Amino acid sequence: MADDKTRTDNRDRSQMTRDEDYEVRHFAEEAGITPEQARTLIKRHGTDRKVLHELAESIKGS
Repeated sequence: MADDKTRTDNRDRSQMTRDEDYEVRHFAEEAGITPEQARTLIKRHGTDRKVLHELAESIKGS
């Protein structure tokens, strides 16, 4: 049975949820940084995934 495309939630997938521990851990693993570094980035720069990934790349390169 196909997915019902009319039943969607209103979450903005371009933003992270800083309060969800599993989401921070997933981002950290995906970006190749520690969860502590991920939390620091989120605190300092907000929850925009694109910006966070760019910042994480700069951390990995150092």
